[in-house]
Amino acid sequence: MRLTTKGRFAVTAMVDLAMRHGGGPVALAEISQRQKISLSYLEQLFGKLRRRGLVDSVRGPGGGYCLAKDMAQIVVSEIILAVDEPIDATQCGGKENCRDDEKCITHDLWAQLNKRIFDYLGGVTLKQLVDEQKAKQNGVVQVHDMRDVSRTPRTPVSAA
Repeated sequence: MRLTTKGRFAVTAMVDLAMRHGGGPVALAEISQRQKISLSYLEQLFGKLRRRGLVDSVRGPGGGYCLAKDMAQIVVSEIILAVDEPIDATQCGGKENCRDDEKCITHDLWAQLNKRIFDYLGGVTLKQLVDEQKAKQNGVVQVHDMRDVSRTPRTPVSAA
């Protein structure tokens, strides 16, 4: 599985932008400073995010970027794919030519992992991430629930 800084930074920047939703356009320089991401790198990422209809740009003084859609309608997988980040654990990029132009014996394992990761990231909205961050800032600890993906039963922790 290869999720590079491109995908991670895009999600981080989108969460930062969404946390300021409703306060007018946000300058990339501000996101760059808060998140310690290169401004030129953010410009590249936001160009792709804009072309995919996830953000809108506002020119001029006081300009910047704002969300183009409701944050509850934007999922993490959409952000990652918008910046051309593949979500793929296979060695062959899903072409089934892993070993001497044939499917390797573990191809299906990695393909299923891809599906689970994609399903998980497709089920996490920008709004959920923003709500989690705001809860943390207010001293409330929330843990994102992965039960649907892992299918591992959880046992309740009793307060002893």
